[in-house]
Amino acid sequence: MSLFHKSLGFKSIYLLILCFPACSTNGQNGVGAKAPKDAEVLFDGSRAMLDSKWTYWEGPRLAATLPIKWEIVEDPVDNGTTVSTNDPAGAGGKYGAADIVTKEKYRDYRLHVEFLITAPGGNSGVYMQNRYEIQVLDGDTTSHGMAAVINETNSPYHLYKGVGKWNAYDITFKAARFDAMGKLSEKAMLTMYFNGEKVYTNQTINQVWGGPNSGIDGGNDGGKGITDTPGGIKLQAEGHDVRYRNIWIIPLDLDGKDTNF
Repeated sequence: MSLFHKSLGFKSIYLLILCFPACSTNGQNGVGAKAPKDAEVLFDGSRAMLDSKWTYWEGPRLAATLPIKWEIVEDPVDNGTTVSTNDPAGAGGKYGAADIVTKEKYRDYRLHVEFLITAPGGNSGVYMQNRYEIQVLDGDTTSHGMAAVINETNSPYHLYKGVGKWNAYDITFKAARFDAMGKLSEKAMLTMYFNGEKVYTNQTINQVWGGPNSGIDGGNDGGKGITDTPGGIKLQAEGHDVRYRNIWIIPLDLDGKDTNF
């Protein structure tokens, strides 16, 4: 018997074999999930990373000027720092006035984002490709509410941990596909976990909601005129103090594949 067998025993080895797939998967979902080695960290709590990897989205309602006015603030729950969406230019709920977006643009990817709402009614949003919003909104259980693919799915509100607590979105996203003539041939799609629980599997997304101030293609044919224009990950400022931390991404190639993970 090898030293490995002697130290662990057959029973321990058997338990490790049973546990490994589930344990490794759960370790990369939910609050506190660490970025895998092949991931790009988009936000680590630092001002340096905020400024190097993010900028304001230059939509028609942009009212903010660089440098980004989102403040780096202490984590209200754990050690470390976070970023607050409470940009003065977004006061009064003016989405698009001070939203931030990654400088890098992405097609297909696996994304992890953690957020905390500090007060009742807190509002923000996480946008895939600066187009499709996954809602961040305390108190709303409708298709416009928390964790909904906005206006297209029901809110899985029962999984929300509440004000003052960290929540996590884990998403595999596949961008829309177009044929050789540039015509839409396959709608965008995603699979998503909310706080470690799967809420959508290969959910298609029909359009951009909210008009031209919301995101790319929002002003095209009422948001249904999706183009092949690339876009980054966007976080929304609506005059609320919503915190973000631990954001990372893994670019993928999902040609001929779905998003289930």
